[in-house]
Amino acid sequence: MNRSRPSLAALSLGAIGVVYGDIGTSPLYAFKEVFASGRVPVTHDNILGILSLFFWTLTVVVSVKYVGLIMRADNHGEGGLMALLALASHSVRDRPRVRQVLMVCGIFGLALFFGDGVITPAISVLSAVEGLEIVTPAAKPYVLPISFAVLIALFLVQKHGTAQIGRYFGPIMVLWFLAIALCGLMPVLRNPSVLWALSPHHALRFGLANLPLAFVLLGAVFLCVTGAEALYADMGHFGKAPIQWAWFGLVMPALVLNYFGQGALVLADPKAIENPFFLMTPTWALIGMVGLATAATVIASQALISGAFSATKQTIQLGYLPRMTILHTSEHDKGQIYVPAVNLALLVGVTLAVGMFHSSSALAAAYGISVSLVMVITTAMTFFVIRYGWGYPLPLCIAATGFFMVVDTVFFASNLLKIAEGGWFPLLMAAALFVILATWSDGQAILAGKRSAEALELKPFLENVTSDPPTRVPGTAVFLTAQPDIVPNAMLHNLKHNKVLHERNLFVTVHTHEIPVLPPDQRGEMTPICQDCWRVVLDFGFMQSPDVPQALADVMRGSLPFDPMTTSYFLSREIVVPTVGDGMADWREKIFATMHRSASAAAEYLYLPNNSVVELGSKVEI
Repeated sequence: MNRSRPSLAALSLGAIGVVYGDIGTSPLYAFKEVFASGRVPVTHDNILGILSLFFWTLTVVVSVKYVGLIMRADNHGEGGLMALLALASHSVRDRPRVRQVLMVCGIFGLALFFGDGVITPAISVLSAVEGLEIVTPAAKPYVLPISFAVLIALFLVQKHGTAQIGRYFGPIMVLWFLAIALCGLMPVLRNPSVLWALSPHHALRFGLANLPLAFVLLGAVFLCVTGAEALYADMGHFGKAPIQWAWFGLVMPALVLNYFGQGALVLADPKAIENPFFLMTPTWALIGMVGLATAATVIASQALISGAFSATKQTIQLGYLPRMTILHTSEHDKGQIYVPAVNLALLVGVTLAVGMFHSSSALAAAYGISVSLVMVITTAMTFFVIRYGWGYPLPLCIAATGFFMVVDTVFFASNLLKIAEGGWFPLLMAAALFVILATWSDGQAILAGKRSAEALELKPFLENVTSDPPTRVPGTAVFLTAQPDIVPNAMLHNLKHNKVLHERNLFVTVHTHEIPVLPPDQRGEMTPICQDCWRVVLDFGFMQSPDVPQALADVMRGSLPFDPMTTSYFLSREIVVPTVGDGMADWREKIFATMHRSASAAAEYLYLPNNSVVELGSKVEI
């Protein structure tokens, strides 16, 4: 039975629950952080200038850049940094040096994304729980313990998936946006003069009158658009139209009303700058708002954690991380996965961040630098897509991306001033992860070179073996090999030790392509090599799971009999031994050897049946 496509309203509701959690919880801390240092006097002109900066930052960065430009650069309907990286690298495939630079930038952007994934849950949950201090000052000693409890519980439930509670994300976030819009509307109605901040001249006047200070404050203003990249990253789940409708129909109006409400409240009572978000909430609704804010920040964190799991899977598929255990948490949605190693790493990072910084204000100093650099990288890659992928004229491409590059670079430069105050934390995590990603990629290239140098050509070898074959045994032998034209080590060991040759022999290579999804009719091809031997190439998109048995059944249908009960899968298991000499630095070789040793089993990754797998090992010096 074919399921009907969800309606635009249903998809928009889902987008509100998943896409807008991060940017939707920014009002909890963004506005107050501009004035937190005390360097900006709380005056009428300054309030209007800051509100104007907020409004036009949301308009330019989110409405124009992401909704208007970036979301057009979809990779077969999919979005996100990895999809854009694949699209950009494909666009410059005939320019190897440019492609290499783009790959390095893209992988560093991915490392920054994971660094951001540590800060977002920490600052969001902390800022929500800090609302208890407004309810009663006696709650202050309990803010950190409650935040720790919420975050630990969030990561512990990941293994159960979000299939059951995920349906409530959309309605809860709709309630959140309606609540923050209503709370902001009341102060605006009492002081409608703040609406003059919709004019960009207030932002320009504030910037020109306080040029050095305004540049510093842009790092705090930028907090209002952290999470904007989710519009693009989650495009494949919901489509462009639902994300656009949700943004213009609910999310942006609610955010603007809330920021302007905070500004109106501070104009009436400058002391309210301590925590304007919760102080403009009616007293009778304060506890409810703290609870709703905590729920919203948990949902925002959940969306980011799920995004980290998906990004990890894509990165493994593209060859920048070793195989990891990936568990599916839903019988119906293949996109709902759980990666235990990533979940543990994020939990450690988040608890470390909360323990080190103690408050949302301190974390705000560390927040933004990763996101702003990711936006710079995104804009740069978009230029190569529209210039070389779409073939638009150079002046038009420069005009389309140049303005946004200037905006992104200014925001990034302002955020660089935060390094000493905590910005070093996400950058350090990103740098460490980048070293790991680059080490794995370089190590795999070295291994491939070693295999090629010591390899035997497959076709001549098979012709020689089949001309005077050893004992033949019934069934099908599937030899998994990364290089389709050389003899797999597993076959050499099988012939040497077991001295048998199967009735049918398949030499299977799995290729992951730089597009998200390949349809079943493009799954692969099978070509004969010699008597009873075939070469099979299986093709997958970088978002697909490489289910080799199912793919073989599809490719072989009508050509060869494929009986799972009489099929054996032979894998070559290499033990990497670091050595002094050529290759990588000694410490990188040791990291690579450790990663190679701890990678999850290839059989599990390729969905091979456990009772049909034979692994034959060898040592490789690098």
